[in-house]
Amino acid sequence: MSNQKSKIRVAILGYGNIGKAAEEAIKAAPDIELAGIFHHNDCLDCIDADAVLICTPTREVQKFATVLAARGICTVDSFDIHGQIWSLRSALDAVCTANQTVSIISAGWDPGSDSMVRALLMALAPKGLTYTNFGPGRSMGHTVAAKSKPGVKNALSMTIPLGTGIHRRMVYVELEEGADFKAVEAAILADDYFAHDETHVIPVESVDALNNVAHGVNLVRNGVSGETHNQRFEFNMTINNPALTGQVMVSCARAALRLKERGEYGAKTMIELAPIDLLPGTKESLVKALV
Repeated sequence: MSNQKSKIRVAILGYGNIGKAAEEAIKAAPDIELAGIFHHNDCLDCIDADAVLICTPTREVQKFATVLAARGICTVDSFDIHGQIWSLRSALDAVCTANQTVSIISAGWDPGSDSMVRALLMALAPKGLTYTNFGPGRSMGHTVAAKSKPGVKNALSMTIPLGTGIHRRMVYVELEEGADFKAVEAAILADDYFAHDETHVIPVESVDALNNVAHGVNLVRNGVSGETHNQRFEFNMTINNPALTGQVMVSCARAALRLKERGEYGAKTMIELAPIDLLPGTKESLVKALV
């Protein structure tokens, strides 16, 4: 790990809730400076940065990451459709390897930092079950998916934990004038974001009256260490959803540049990263402080 003399230049693509939170995290970082804020319809060739945080909706991530990686620019995204992560990794890995750069994908808190916690707990108790219970709180990815449906003026998707990793989705929709609620409901229920959970779609007069970006997780593993049973681990957090996502992405931009510097090109998920690469400072100072 080198002690860089100049700051890492990181740009933001997309300026919604996550983009704004990422800007705050960049301003607070001692070793990173903002290289610009760009909207999804801006020319990507205009971006001059060491790394780009892709803060667009999940379903737009791959096209932007592919173009930027082809230019040799590191990217970080918070892609959050769990079942499609390996496919995205495989596609971007080929582009990054060919252009000697790094993409860190699914770098939010779940998937992302929670994935690292799950991996650690599995190492501590290799046999067992892990339950990840989200919320109660607003899911950004689910909310964006609901907002995208024809006839929806605004939407809010709340995740309600039912225990043992099972969740209920409460989707509040503010309809456009003349919209057919039944058609909107059917479109939301058919979306992959909602198709695997109990989901309720509820029409409301004002989504803003309900909106709250708070979220959280309760992660529990019950397992076996060696031959010793009844090992129990629990991880809890209560968070501002976009603020934590933005912070994770900024930390991953730092890691991406360190991987690139070492010639470790390709697409990576967070469980493939060394935690020390996420932190500012020298290897010596971090080991002395944390070990």
